[in-house]
Amino acid sequence: MSVQAIAWSPSGAVRIIDQRALPEAQIERDLESAEAVAEAIRTLQVRGAPLIGIAAAMGLVAGTRALRGSPRDVFIGTIEQLSRLLGGTRPTAVDLRWALDRMARAAAATAGDGAALWERLYAEAAAILEDERAMCRRIGQAALPLVPDGANVLTHCNAGALATGGIGTALAPIYLAHEAGRRVHVFVDETRPVLQGARLTAWELAHAGIPCTVIADAAAGALMRQARVDLALVGADRIAANGDFANKIGTYGLAVLARHHGVPFYCAAPSSTIDASLPDGDKIPIEQRPPDEVKSVAGRPVVPASVAALNPAFDVTPARYVTAYVTDRGIVQPPFGADGGAPR
Repeated sequence: MSVQAIAWSPSGAVRIIDQRALPEAQIERDLESAEAVAEAIRTLQVRGAPLIGIAAAMGLVAGTRALRGSPRDVFIGTIEQLSRLLGGTRPTAVDLRWALDRMARAAAATAGDGAALWERLYAEAAAILEDERAMCRRIGQAALPLVPDGANVLTHCNAGALATGGIGTALAPIYLAHEAGRRVHVFVDETRPVLQGARLTAWELAHAGIPCTVIADAAAGALMRQARVDLALVGADRIAANGDFANKIGTYGLAVLARHHGVPFYCAAPSSTIDASLPDGDKIPIEQRPPDEVKSVAGRPVVPASVAALNPAFDVTPARYVTAYVTDRGIVQPPFGADGGAPR
């Protein structure tokens, strides 16, 4: 997979692929400030739980570059201010807070003035990016036995290179299976209302030469009934202590359909996505996005202007519908949280 969703530009800005433009165009943008990174996260130029965390960490670096000559207290105060800004952009994905907390701990443990603190932040953000790349490959390796030769895999939303710093979470075993010479075909849910499956996952897979077929979200049940789906692989934005997890809206319905039709349903996510402070999925905050995303397609209105629309960005899938989790620590079988702790 040659797609790199985020990197440092030669000038030290945060370089992203603007995912709003895909698949029509691959546009790279250089973000020079934390405010620009926050806006990119909020407007889905950057999306996907792991990638949001990486972008926020790099945004802190970009946002404090001009303060390298400042006293320590000014620099620390700015970090706290920018962390609040970045942390408020997307409430559901726990990787965002995880990355910002990691950056704050690195700063607190570093002596010296703004110059020393900035160098430490830069190193920590770079480490987060590299750690996320390695995490993706570990998830892929752990899940590889789940994707046999000839498999038809169903996915929802985008949990690939465009959502992470590496080869993805739910798409990672698909890439590694393809790399190993296995024949893999992917049914890609279009993922309304923003079409992350049709626009992003299909673009990624086509770019990598992996056969895929885009389907309307409502077609998944029919394919399962026809025994055309061997397994479902999805990502997660937050996993509660009992194994309930939040993912892109529509995931819950897929899990229920998979259980009814006897299709294995797997959730692939980094261990940083586990939020042990939440006992169950009912406590996961669900982001409500603008209704215009539902009322239009590609900027064209498809709903009467006077009609209301509801647009929850995520839903919660109870742990009882999950065949297994795949994390960078390996495969976790149910029961989840049987010892009162988070699935590990």
